[in-house]
Order: sequence, then C-alpha cells, then structure tokens
Amino acid sequence: MPTKQDAGTRTDPHAAPPEAWDALAAGYDRYVAPQEAALADEALRLVGLKAGERFLDVAAGTGGLSLPAARLGAEVLATDWSPAMIERFEARVRDEGLPNAEGRVMDCHALDVSDNSFDVTGSQFGVMLVPDQPRALREMVRVTKPGGRVLVIAYGSPAELEFLQFFISALEAVAPDFPGLPDDPPLEFQVSDPEVLRQRLTNAGLKEVRVERTAERPAFGSGQEMWDWVLYGNPIPGILVADLTEDQQARLRQVLDGMLRERSGANGRAVLTNPVNIAIGTK
Repeated sequence: MPTKQDAGTRTDPHAAPPEAWDALAAGYDRYVAPQEAALADEALRLVGLKAGERFLDVAAGTGGLSLPAARLGAEVLATDWSPAMIERFEARVRDEGLPNAEGRVMDCHALDVSDNSFDVTGSQFGVMLVPDQPRALREMVRVTKPGGRVLVIAYGSPAELEFLQFFISALEAVAPDFPGLPDDPPLEFQVSDPEVLRQRLTNAGLKEVRVERTAERPAFGSGQEMWDWVLYGNPIPGILVADLTEDQQARLRQVLDGMLRERSGANGRAVLTNPVNIAIGTK
C-alpha cells in the first residue's frame, strides 16, 4: 500500500496560504535568506548555470536562489505565490542594480509560463513545502527546454537536522507535554529520503536524475537569533509554538541560548549542520 509520501499529494494542516507567507516576508529576507547563500551557490555550480541562460526560480521566497543566479549573469524570473516575498525580491534587485531579473506572483502548481522556456528551473526549500508536489514538479519540467535542467533543493532526514533537534529539545524543556513531530512528518520533510526525491523527479519526466547529499550550516550567536531564523523560515514552526505562553517562549529562547553557547566557537557563534538533498535532472 502506498504511503502518503509515495502518493505525493497531501492534505496537510501545515499547508499555509499566501497570506501566511506574506506575514513572514520581512523576517525571511532579514534572518533566513542570508544564511542560504552558500548553499545556493553550491547548487547553481552543480547544475552548471551559465551567464546568459534563462533561469526560473519556483517558490522563490525573497530570492535565495534567484539572486545569486542573477549575479552569475543569468536571465532570471523569480516566482512565488506570496506578493510580499516578490516585493522583497524586487527591492533586492533594485538595490543591487541587477539586470535581467524580475519577479512575478505565481502559484507553482500552475505556472503562467510557456512550455520549453527556461534552460534551468530551480527551487530551493520551496517546492519541498507544497502539498501537491508531483503537480508542481511536472510544471517545472513543462516550462524547461528540452535538454535543460531542473534543480530541487530540500531538507534531508529530520532526525539528522541539528536545528530541528535543538529546537524540539528546547520546546520539550519548556512544554513537557509537547507530543513531538507526528509520525507522518510535516511537508518540509516529504522528500527527505533521497530515493523518494529521485523517483518524484523521474516520475515528473526527467532523466539522468542524481541526488547530491550536502548540508547547510547556519550560524547563530544567540537563542533569539536562532528563534528568528526558525520562526521566519516557514509557517510550520509558528504552529508548533502557537500554544506557548509568552513566558514559555522567552524560556525556550533562553534554553536555546545555553545549547548554542555549549556549541559556540571562539567567535561566539554556533554552527549547526543540516543535511540537504540537491536533486538535478535533465529534460
């Protein structure tokens, strides 16, 4: 019997509407996007993006993947269903004076883009969160040119994500009745298994699919800094802490402070390691 993960389409209480992402956009741009830069550079190197190629960023957020693509000289279109995220991306484009980069509000399940339009279509920590991921992946393949590449970046096993283990441990310390993550994990881990990710891209119509294992390594100097990174990363953590009192939330940040101090190096910052899957396939 197929699991929900194998089926690919999920009705999930953690699936958030555009308005929930709008509310996170300023914090995402300030706290989250800067920590994604090294991973985005690595992924664009692996997919071989070149100056002059057309690049589509799907569920782009504030441009964690599309901004470095534009800096490489690609012709970039960043799409997200959150208008506030796209506004932040466009502000970054203006501030940096990046040519050939634009943003458009768009649902990744139904991209308003012609078939066979882009040399590379990518998504970093975006399509991993959508409830009908197979449909979104088929859309990414549809708009990619024959011979073009599709790039998907998603988290690996939640049991190996240090940020998640830190956060859950701190949450359990201040709320002992917290039940933990459900057996059917949240959307952001639906392709944490590299084989599931590889199969989904193959089923979407790609060939020569490979999955590279790497890691993101965010650095934090305080519990507050980690709290901001986690809470503004996507709407799911906000749901997990919604029932905590203000005092419990403050104590959670204090617990994180202590955990990070034990890990911190000479510069006073703690680097956490989170496994990531980078999948690349050819149309």
